[in-house]
Amino acid sequence: MAPIEKLILHLKEYINLTNEEVILISKSFKVKKLKKKEVLLFAGDISSNMQYIAEGCFRCYYMDNEAKEHIIQFGIEGWWVNDLYSYLTQTPAKQFVQALEDATVIQIHRESLNRLYDQIPTIERFFRLKFEKAYVALQDRTIKSMSKTAEERYYDFCLKYRDIEQRVPQYMIASYLGITPEFLSALRKKN
Repeated sequence: MAPIEKLILHLKEYINLTNEEVILISKSFKVKKLKKKEVLLFAGDISSNMQYIAEGCFRCYYMDNEAKEHIIQFGIEGWWVNDLYSYLTQTPAKQFVQALEDATVIQIHRESLNRLYDQIPTIERFFRLKFEKAYVALQDRTIKSMSKTAEERYYDFCLKYRDIEQRVPQYMIASYLGITPEFLSALRKKN
């Protein structure tokens, strides 16, 4: 299936689209291919695109003052990936967005998306629902990171994100969970 067809099917899970709207959407989004380890967004750049993952796996991470990486989120096919704060505020990104595999994203520039909002009102509804879902997920992750043990967070991750757990290196999962790779290895041996 072509990448743009995947996007259209994804949109249709949430909103109804006419054939004319599908054509307009198809013309507004651009396909971008990335190689493994290629960076889609650099910290310091302003995020100007929304990106739908058609193929591949990504990570969003920031670097602390000691140049240690902290993974904020992963993204796989069917997900959207971005430094949403940078996109919404048009301020420099704090995160890097990097492909962990050869990948394909379908992206739309902010100005093009704003035009689509006017031309296809249900697109604005789609993104409102996506932003709401992203906010809820962020709040859930924050509360769990403060209230659950590392072991509970790891088991939750494995249950909720089995596809990701199988695709990314263990040290990245450890970073996402806020634990050391050694501690994660010990947790995995207990099972």
